[in-house]
Amino acid sequence: MNKLQQIIRAIIVSWVIFFIGVVGYMVIEKWGFLDSVYMTAITVTTAGFMEVHELSPAGRIFTSIILIAGVGYFFYIAGLIIQSIVEGEIQSILGRKRLDKKIRKLKNHYIVCGYGRIGRVLSQLIREETNDVVVIENDDTLVDTLEKDQMHYLQGDASDEEVLAKAGIKNASFLVAALGTDTANVFLVLTARQLNSDIYIMARASSPDVKKKLMIAGANFVESPYDIGAISMGLKLLRPSVSSFLAVALSRKKAGIQIDEFFVPKSSRYTNIALKNSGIIQDFNLIIISIKKASGEMLFNPHFETLIEPEDTVIVMGKTPDLKKFATAINPEKNKWP
Repeated sequence: MNKLQQIIRAIIVSWVIFFIGVVGYMVIEKWGFLDSVYMTAITVTTAGFMEVHELSPAGRIFTSIILIAGVGYFFYIAGLIIQSIVEGEIQSILGRKRLDKKIRKLKNHYIVCGYGRIGRVLSQLIREETNDVVVIENDDTLVDTLEKDQMHYLQGDASDEEVLAKAGIKNASFLVAALGTDTANVFLVLTARQLNSDIYIMARASSPDVKKKLMIAGANFVESPYDIGAISMGLKLLRPSVSSFLAVALSRKKAGIQIDEFFVPKSSRYTNIALKNSGIIQDFNLIIISIKKASGEMLFNPHFETLIEPEDTVIVMGKTPDLKKFATAINPEKNKWP
C-alpha cells in the first residue's frame, strides 16, 4: 500500500471515529444530534471547551476512549503526511544523484540544448538509435515532460560552462543548439567550441544572416527549421508520391522499406572490394543508393566497379531485418541498428 492509500484510509477511519462518537453520545447520554456532534468535535480536537451537558460515568469513559482514539489517529495522519513529504524529497534527491552519475559515465554521446518543439522531436529521434543523449533545458516547466519522456537531463543555462561540463561536453561527440533565440544559440556554439574543439555542432537558425554567424562561431552544420518545413510542404504539394515514399523510407518504423547509412572502417571485410564482388545486393537484398567518400564526394547510383574504400559511408535502402544484418556485417563493433 502506497502512502496516498494509507493517508486516505487514515482519513476514512478518523471519520468513522467521529461518527461513532456522535452515535455514542446520542445512545449513552440521550443527547440530540447537534449536541452530540459538538461534543465529539471538541473531544477529538482537544479544544478544551466545557461539556454540553453533565456526563454520566459511562459517558466519561466513552469520552476518554474517543479522545485517545481521535488524538492518536490525528498524530498518525500528520506523521504519514510529513513522512510522505520527506520521503518524496529524499527520493527526488537520490534520483537526481543517480541521473548525474549516469551522465558522468557517458562517452561519445549527444547533447541537445533546448527541449522545445524541435528539441523534443530531435531528442526522441536520437533515442531511437541510442540512449546516450543528454538534454539541457532551462525552463523548469518542462522538467515533468523530460521525466515523463525518461530523458537524461540537466536543468540550467546551456551556455553556462559549468552546466555543459556536467553534461559531459568534453567526452561528447555531438551537440545540438536548439535554443529559443538565435542570440542564445550563437553564444552556446562559441562556448561549446571552446570547451571541446573536436565536437560536432549542429545549430538551429532562423535567418541566413544568423547561419553565417553560427558557422563563424564554430558550428559544423546550421539548419533552419523554417526552410526545411517550407521544402517539405512544397514537396508534398508538387511531388506527393515522392514525399510519401521519403516519409516511409526515412522513418524508424520496424516494418517496411527504410534508408540508412553505414560507415566503413579500415578493419571491415568490405574494404577495397568492388561493389560487384561485395555481395551487398545478393546477400542482403539491399539497394545501394550512394557512397560518400572520405573526401566528402557523393557518388550517386555508383557503378558496379566502384571500390568500397576505408572511411567511406555506404547509403543503402531495404527492409529493416536486412539493414540490421548488413550493419552487423559491415562493422560489428560500431554500427548499431535498432
